Amino acid sequence: MRAISLLSGGLDSLVATWATAREHEVVLALTFDYGQRAAGKELRAAAKQAEALGAKHRAIKLPWLGELGGNALTDRSQPLPRLDAGRLDDLAAATESAAGVWVPNRNGVFLGVAGAFADALGCELIVCGFNAEEGATFPDNTPEFMRATDAALALSTQVHARVHSPTVELTKSEIVELGRRIQTPMGLVWSCYEGGVGHCGECESCKRLARALGSLPPAW
Repeated sequence: MRAISLLSGGLDSLVATWATAREHEVVLALTFDYGQRAAGKELRAAAKQAEALGAKHRAIKLPWLGELGGNALTDRSQPLPRLDAGRLDDLAAATESAAGVWVPNRNGVFLGVAGAFADALGCELIVCGFNAEEGATFPDNTPEFMRATDAALALSTQVHARVHSPTVELTKSEIVELGRRIQTPMGLVWSCYEGGVGHCGECESCKRLARALGSLPPAW
């Protein structure tokens, strides 16, 4: 089958895409710039990842999505939520942290755009790096969301595109194990909410990545 990847530059979408490419043809990787803090780093990381895979890469600008505000990812006047490493599995604390970085209907928007590309290019699969850890606090990272989106795509695309996520039931550590097993270039990952020279090490995304990898990737 032919596939389009939603490649954010982070660990999960990278491993999901690499796993998919073992069985299917990934013809295009999409990365979205919606005014998030780390947009520049994410775009560069995703471009490097797509190049390593041999897939075309396209950046999609959605400035209006960031302009909706209400979250610390796109509104720099709001402090990013901090979650102690020892509380990553504390559901109440993680839910509160997730609320601080919730971008309205972000994955719904991304998949709607990807569905248009999939229909135009004849791609039956849309690859997403969903995972079990974030699925606990982000309902748009779950198998239920995938099934609901598939039902909509079956009606809105002639190719009957569907969401494909080899990582959806895996924890971050399990995703790292899978990535190493299939020789994914994890040195190209950018998972930090910030867009500095290196990973900040303080945001929740950094702490989950560090726990899974054993350390944060070097600055680049």
